Amino acid sequence: MAEMITLWWIWLAAALVLALVELVLPGSIFLGFALGALAMAGIVALFALTNTAALVALFAGLSLFAWIILRFVFKRQSSGARIVTRDINDN
Repeated sequence: MAEMITLWWIWLAAALVLALVELVLPGSIFLGFALGALAMAGIVALFALTNTAALVALFAGLSLFAWIILRFVFKRQSSGARIVTRDINDN
């Protein structure tokens, strides 16, 4: 298992699986993990990191950072309910 975490395509596959989970279970939770795994795929591909604990901690940090950025980009909106005080058919 420790050897698999150092392969970039494992992180890419994890990002795709997490993105698909986000499509099935919407809530913007798994999207942060998917973006973290995608960033990890790039980091592992560019740098030869072998410390498993450091890779998992970096993934957790990147996922948290991605989730926080997503919260700022997609701010909570109101329910969208509109109170109608006038009927359009009244003239």
